[in-house]
Amino acid sequence: MMEPLTSETWADALKLYQWLCTFVGVAPREHDEWWIDVGAIMRLGTRDPRGWESIDPYEEEDERREDPLFPWLETPSTSADAERYRPRVSELPRSSVRSLLVLLASAPRADLSLSPGWEERRPERERRADVLLSRFPDGTRFYTNLGWKGDRPDFYKQSSRSYDAFSQYDWDAGLIAVNDHEVAVFWNFQNT
Repeated sequence: MMEPLTSETWADALKLYQWLCTFVGVAPREHDEWWIDVGAIMRLGTRDPRGWESIDPYEEEDERREDPLFPWLETPSTSADAERYRPRVSELPRSSVRSLLVLLASAPRADLSLSPGWEERRPERERRADVLLSRFPDGTRFYTNLGWKGDRPDFYKQSSRSYDAFSQYDWDAGLIAVNDHEVAVFWNFQNT
């Protein structure tokens, strides 16, 4: 049975992304066009409506001081921007979100099922991913910049993925969650 979702269980679940270059932010849904809320998260122009922990791997880093948008290439802030961003992601079924959250805590181009020690690490990673996912009720829509095969992808086993870059890195992979009240961005950045 899963623990109740609290600021403490959320913060513990975010440890899934420690030691990685992963960004996690949640904001209130303030616009019909949710891409504008996504852009506000990317620009750090909004904060978690519950006051809970977020992750910004570039806080206080030189790259951010030199470029306030770093690591993002650009961020959506208008309806016209939303039209350009919309085709860059695909909607993902909820049944595949847990495996994507776990993948974002790894090397997104790897086949996790073949990684040494995967079966030992898998239960704890899935527990944390389930806590994160529990914040987003039924009816939440999920989007990713990753390509996949099939109707219900298992991101543990799909090692070769296409993607649409959102950042200055060689590779980035992300998840956007959208419901009537909140918008979230989970994004992993890697250089090859």
